[in-house]
Amino acid sequence: MLNKLNTKKTGGFTLVEIMIVVAIIALLAAVAVPSFLRARQRSQATAVKNDLRLIDSAVDQYAIETNRSSPFQPNGADVSRYLKTGTRLQVSALASGTNTTVRDSLLGIINIPSVDNLPRVPAATNTALSQVADPSFWAPFPIGS
Repeated sequence: MLNKLNTKKTGGFTLVEIMIVVAIIALLAAVAVPSFLRARQRSQATAVKNDLRLIDSAVDQYAIETNRSSPFQPNGADVSRYLKTGTRLQVSALASGTNTTVRDSLLGIINIPSVDNLPRVPAATNTALSQVADPSFWAPFPIGS
């Protein structure tokens, strides 16, 4: 009977083993999370740069089709026809109507440029993404105020 009590073992883990596993998982998370956050900000910066390209292209298309020259300032309704229907950027341009602003991916305000000028990176967007996007990243688009 005494032998039966001594040979019977449970199949569980000790507290030390569980603590070691938790410490390893915490260490991996501490290394990985900043990288994921940086990658997220970098993708946001790329999305804003793509928004600037789309706005520039829409203004150029509008100017070509309506024979507008350099000092002309199109508005949101003019530009919205040259942006893909139903996209966030097109909806923002439609909502602005006669205003000359649209909202970027981070909801920063992008001023629609006059014909033959480049749109400017919103200063708030530049500040929010300054850790991952230096001024050379935004080229050729100037950083606005």
